[in-house]
Amino acid sequence: MAADPNPPSSADDTAIDSVSVLGESTRRQMFAFIRRARRPVTRDEAAASVGISRKLAAFHLDKLVDAGLLRARYGHPAGIRKVGRQPKVYEPTDTPIQISIPDRRHELLADLLVQAVVTEGEDETAVEAALRTAKERGEQLGSEEHAHLRPGRLGTERGLTLCERMLDRYGFEPAREAPDRVRLRNCPFHPLAAQAPDLVCGMNHAFLTGYLQGLRAPAVQAILAPSPGECCVELQDATEDGA
Repeated sequence: MAADPNPPSSADDTAIDSVSVLGESTRRQMFAFIRRARRPVTRDEAAASVGISRKLAAFHLDKLVDAGLLRARYGHPAGIRKVGRQPKVYEPTDTPIQISIPDRRHELLADLLVQAVVTEGEDETAVEAALRTAKERGEQLGSEEHAHLRPGRLGTERGLTLCERMLDRYGFEPAREAPDRVRLRNCPFHPLAAQAPDLVCGMNHAFLTGYLQGLRAPAVQAILAPSPGECCVELQDATEDGA
């Protein structure tokens, strides 16, 4: 199962930068014009679309390029080849823009469910396949983190500290309530979790259990500890309940 191509924190930063850049009305109108054009657009065309000078248009276009919303190259609009210097043209990138506060990871949940459907075994139910897939994804993520960090033997407190980094990236909003316990203030799969709490909470638990196994942090365990408005899973000392 492939890992996520882009770290969630990087995607979040890009989305916030993009939204900030589009906060300026002229820039937003210009961006909308270029998206609707369905072809490379010159600076002159972009300037004319909002009634500003070519120089000012260049400034706004460069901001959109820096934010990853547009890409620029030298060429003629509509592929028309002419003699002389080619103008700079702009076209939209394929990067989707999505920002949510609090953080939501519905695309991760959808990906896990699709993987469950396509890999479901003859002796599995749909729910069992979903739980297996979530655990496998978490274990893969933990193994990659362990290989990257080479942390050695992990006790409870250090294991929780490493977990907090991943939890923060994936939108769980971890809160260290005690040296040996981390509470997750946000469910990235809400409000879908409210529609099928047993399934989604089970997948959350399986995902985090798999992550701990991949990270090789046996001193930490994921337990189901539902609380209104928060994630249903808590991380704690594996010996806390006598395990």
